[in-house]
Amino acid sequence: MEYSAYLDIETTGLSPLSGKLTVIGIYREDGTDSRIVQLVGDEICRSRLIAALEGTGIIYTYNGARFDLPFIRAKLDVDLAEYYRHRDLMYACRKRNLYGGLKGVERQLGIQRQLQDIDGRVAVQLWHNYSCYGDRRSLEMLLKYNKEDVLNLRVLRERLNL
Repeated sequence: MEYSAYLDIETTGLSPLSGKLTVIGIYREDGTDSRIVQLVGDEICRSRLIAALEGTGIIYTYNGARFDLPFIRAKLDVDLAEYYRHRDLMYACRKRNLYGGLKGVERQLGIQRQLQDIDGRVAVQLWHNYSCYGDRRSLEMLLKYNKEDVLNLRVLRERLNL
């Protein structure tokens, strides 16, 4: 049985020209087995990403066609859409008149989130605190935020009946 993978990245900026990948989060499931993989900092490389996606048939993202997959392609020289089916949930949301970022759509659908005050800008600061000052609590918070993103992608897909 093929895995479904829910993928979300954290970066230091919006452009792969000047930004860096800091976390690649993946939640994989096949109906009987599930696991979360988070590649962090120097662990992020093409071979580890491909290994983490082994057995995957489809990747779900939110705005991944415009952000996550192009960023990964620019930084790791791998086009995930070439190897896996990809479904960007943002477009399915738009067809249902659900607009905004992932957190905004979650609020519209009543999808709960433990970390209310963290967004992409805060994620950049958390990485900075960890990478520059060794603040492990900031890294733990960043990983918890990323984990919540990938888990909520699955919840979103279910709410959209996809």
